[in-house]
Amino acid sequence: MTGGVAVGAGLAVLAAFLGEVRAPAGLLLGLIVAGGVAGAFRPSWVALRVGAGALAVLIAACLVTPVLRGPLASLTLREPPVKADAIVALGAGVHCGSRELEASAVARLTGALALWRAGYAPVVTVSEQSGLIGPHDCPKMSVLETELTRALYGPGGPTLVTLRSVTTTRDEAARVRDLARARGWTRVLLVTSPSHSRRAAALFRAQGVPVISVPTQEWRFDQALTQPSDRLVALRVLLYEGLSRVKAALGGTPER
Repeated sequence: MTGGVAVGAGLAVLAAFLGEVRAPAGLLLGLIVAGGVAGAFRPSWVALRVGAGALAVLIAACLVTPVLRGPLASLTLREPPVKADAIVALGAGVHCGSRELEASAVARLTGALALWRAGYAPVVTVSEQSGLIGPHDCPKMSVLETELTRALYGPGGPTLVTLRSVTTTRDEAARVRDLARARGWTRVLLVTSPSHSRRAAALFRAQGVPVISVPTQEWRFDQALTQPSDRLVALRVLLYEGLSRVKAALGGTPER
């Protein structure tokens, strides 16, 4: 049983890191307990050991070789920017404790602002996360992005439009669809992380929004995947995107 607890603890760590799971401690503890229970019975203990061994081999292959380059490239949709009515900076995340934007959020916003500075569109949208994401006292991403934009450009900055109460990329697509209809937008530039760009563009186009996908730089890891640390983060990103597609195939998260 002790071995089962150890394997369960390892799986809890993997679930928390590789799956980008912002899970409560109770859920992770449940994985450890489940491993302990599985370790108490020979058939389940054998299955747990075989599964953990196969997972270890897979992760080792990803760590010591650049095998993930191809899958990562398939997630990216990069199109030349053109004149548009608005630039959509998709939301990423907030560090609620320090009340700061996550790296991906800053990268997406700065990518959108670079397009604005280049004269591609006068409007930039920012996203306000719904109350379903993070603690209730977590600062709104749209507020932090607005403050950062104003600090950089003052009153001469872009016109900012907030996409209210979004939980998923599908929500953002629906908000932009409604804005496009109300304001007569005929084309928008979509700015997000490279690994998110193909899926995001598909979600926007499914809502009838004419988008040009202009992904920003990847700040979380080196896409050349020369170092094991970069490959580990890339594996995390690939798993997240894969799980997102599974969720969508099963019906996804309802729009809010």
